[in-house]
Amino acid sequence: MEAMAGVAILVVLLRRLGTDSVLVAVRSITVPSLAAAAAIGLVTTVCCSWRWRLVARGLGVRLPLRVAVAAYYRSLFLNVTLPGGVLGDVHRAVNHGRDVGDVGRGVRAVAWERSAGQAVQLALAVAVMLFVPSPARALAPVVLAALVGLVLAGAILGRVRRRGRPTAGSRVGRLIAVVGADLRAGVLSRRAWPGIVLASTVVVVGHAATFVIAARTAGSTVSPVRMLPLAVVVLLAMGIPASIAGWGPREAVAASTSGLAGLSAADAVSTAVVYGVLVLAASLPGAVLILAGRLHRRPAGTGGVRPVHPGTPVVAALAAGGGAEHG
Repeated sequence: MEAMAGVAILVVLLRRLGTDSVLVAVRSITVPSLAAAAAIGLVTTVCCSWRWRLVARGLGVRLPLRVAVAAYYRSLFLNVTLPGGVLGDVHRAVNHGRDVGDVGRGVRAVAWERSAGQAVQLALAVAVMLFVPSPARALAPVVLAALVGLVLAGAILGRVRRRGRPTAGSRVGRLIAVVGADLRAGVLSRRAWPGIVLASTVVVVGHAATFVIAARTAGSTVSPVRMLPLAVVVLLAMGIPASIAGWGPREAVAASTSGLAGLSAADAVSTAVVYGVLVLAASLPGAVLILAGRLHRRPAGTGGVRPVHPGTPVVAALAAGGGAEHG
């Protein structure tokens, strides 16, 4: 279903805006722009891996940074090449859970890591909308309200266990207790949250820089500061798990909010498409790692790419945190 939605979005956009400007933009991609995207991608991937490691450690799960970086690269490549944009996260969560002998805890670590990244990204988007002059300031109250809601929900869940244990037969009570414990230990603890915020900030800055590079490659002369509001809005839209290999919502939101940077809808879509190509290129180390894993296949339960059906509860749980191609 997600893939069909992504295809429908792309078809409508290309029929309305045409393909000429998009093709010209893609042909303008140069080796230096690809190299810059790959270098930025390395930094952001290491930061995402560190964030994951901090959350996993808080949940009592061992995760060496080297292993986390390799797994994250594989996850990124799967996210940008498979429908839905979250199957890479599912693969990463399930594999890590199997490696440590606790799939549930492995899935929760990835889900919280992705959610924490999205929360920081949302906070930074609010800051950009409030302080960078653009029409995006009109959207700031809506995004700010959503951020405040997330913070309040986290604070409530983080303290819920202090009011007493849930009854043994209450599934909702047990779920709330687990969520509260995870938040306190894995996300909001003093050992975790400063690093999570720092890593997530670097990731958002890196992706925004890649978006600016994509705009320059597509022929835009808009200044990076003026481009920033459009970049953060498009990055937020990329968290919607309704795409085909990452394509669809990104281009639609770029077209509909192109005025934030003073671009035409066609130029904004071209920028978004080039950005998608740059992100795909930056994720290629993941393809190499997947191929190497298949050539040196390990015993079941210790690695390798395992198929996960997109209708499973694990996918549904991780979809709430968006795809891992960003944030």
